[in-house]
Amino acid sequence: MLVRAQEENEPVVLSGALQTDMLFPEEDPAIGTGSYDSKFLSNSYLDLILNSKYITAGARLEMLQKPLPGFEDDFAGGGIPYLFLTGRYKWAELTVGDIYDQFGSGFILRLYEERSLGISNSLRGGRLVLTPYKGIRFKALGGMQRVYFNYDYQDNKLGFDYSKGAVWGADLELGVEEWVPAMMDNNWRLTLGGSFVSKHEPEQEVMKDPLHKLNLPEDVAATDVRARLQKDNWNFLVEYAYKFNDPSKDNGYIYRPGQALLVSAAYSQRGMSALLQVKRSENMAFRSDRTRSGSAAFINHLPAFSMTHTYALPALYPYATQIADGEWAFQGELSYNFKRRTAMGGRYGTMLKLNATYIRGIGKDYVYGTDPAAIMGTDGYKTSFFSMGDETYYTDINLTLDKKITKQWSITAMYMYQLYNQKVVEGHGINGDQVHSNIIVADVKYTPSKNVSMRAELQYLYTKQAEGQWIYGMYELSLFKSLMLYVSDMYNIDATKLHYYSGGLSYNWRSHRLQVAYGRTRAGYNCSGGVCRYVPASRGVTVSYNVIF
Repeated sequence: MLVRAQEENEPVVLSGALQTDMLFPEEDPAIGTGSYDSKFLSNSYLDLILNSKYITAGARLEMLQKPLPGFEDDFAGGGIPYLFLTGRYKWAELTVGDIYDQFGSGFILRLYEERSLGISNSLRGGRLVLTPYKGIRFKALGGMQRVYFNYDYQDNKLGFDYSKGAVWGADLELGVEEWVPAMMDNNWRLTLGGSFVSKHEPEQEVMKDPLHKLNLPEDVAATDVRARLQKDNWNFLVEYAYKFNDPSKDNGYIYRPGQALLVSAAYSQRGMSALLQVKRSENMAFRSDRTRSGSAAFINHLPAFSMTHTYALPALYPYATQIADGEWAFQGELSYNFKRRTAMGGRYGTMLKLNATYIRGIGKDYVYGTDPAAIMGTDGYKTSFFSMGDETYYTDINLTLDKKITKQWSITAMYMYQLYNQKVVEGHGINGDQVHSNIIVADVKYTPSKNVSMRAELQYLYTKQAEGQWIYGMYELSLFKSLMLYVSDMYNIDATKLHYYSGGLSYNWRSHRLQVAYGRTRAGYNCSGGVCRYVPASRGVTVSYNVIF
């Protein structure tokens, strides 16, 4: 939307987006849903952005008074928790208001929004970004972190009440190749970075026993250094972060420092790519409120080294990063596109991808045993950097084949083996702490014309643990690239004999998208990037509407 013109080529533009997700719930004792306080639940967001050459302003209205099932109690509310004003001139940029940002891989700072998980951990304060010379980028920021609707608008504070705590930090990134012409000429890229983040949190009374209380640090700092090297088809990254002692509910109020190391190597060329990553993390939960649990108040984020699955049964047991306890994580991936008109490629080519993940605990020698009351107020444990624990947390080995058979027919097939430590990830085990699964997926697509396409999925999960075997089927019909109808059913063969059926349609028109569905949702975990939210079972009508303007 064009508001007015400053000059002929410099308009002021107003843009925005509206998103609303609604559920009209029904009771269903078979899957464990009881009565609801409201017959209508919804999460709604309205974003507005005003943009010009030198200034950008934005705000977001959130209406979450009756949120969808599975969000934490404090999540409910309404208001304008996000607004900002950014000014730019030459090599300087200044933002006042709410800030999303990330330093490096996010080991010590990641401020972001993920609506499906109920995460919006922005800072309300200010940020300065400077690029005074080629190859140099400097950031400095600070503010009070959002924890749901915690901002106080009384006494003209506009939410800036730093007596409750604050987070501040700085990041410097150097593009070395910008200063060395020989590197540019030979296609070398070297980026060096360093970050510092500190939180200030007023002392809170946490009792160790009736006669003693913990002496908690009001200021906790963390640092991060990293280097990325790129040459032709190769990409290497090394990053290390260190967090000073930070007693919290996550780690049982121990005083041991935290650290994380990431090493990554990637290679890509036309038709082929390879990736190998290793991560070791220990006691890296970093929140602005040490007494919090769940997904709120996180300052940082540790990326998961497990594949994010989009198919229903491979995603049935997703892995959540063990931020406080620590982990060794390994991931490798190799994909190869067999050329057309070869024995493996056939007439249209064949893509084969192998992905493997292995995650294990770190070795620990507890000083005073594992009783939470005993380790509180101590260093907790001793460990050597390369030691591994006795338990495997997660394993995922999957092989995927993408094949176009004819102009109308194509298929995706996948086999997956998964080991999921239910005791570690969820805190309980059913028929054993570890779930060993074998999963097969077949996804067939048929496109008889440019206006019609059909897709069908058939999936099977075999395990003797947890709830046992599952099968899943789905049929999807797309018409004129705007209307899509589907039906699906996920059925537990063994323990519950329950069907989780669903059916619905979606319609796209220009920038509008409407989706309506009816069915059951299984209780489980919704995960993104290693962060998970428990979603209880539900049944009812869901309606989603999105528009961008």
